[in-house]
Amino acid sequence: MWDVIKSVLAAFFGVQKDSQRREDFEQGRPGLFIAVGLVMAALLVGLVALVATLVAR
Repeated sequence: MWDVIKSVLAAFFGVQKDSQRREDFEQGRPGLFIAVGLVMAALLVGLVALVATLVAR
């Protein structure tokens, strides 16, 4: 699971190695990557909303 999280974070920031990306596509389960990606995106949106709310005060 930690490898999936690291891979999704690297993909979010655009710093994932091509060899790691290939390995993910060959060996990874797509549903797991999609689920982790959706959770990470929701956390990112929530964090941005929180920071915006705090700054606006």
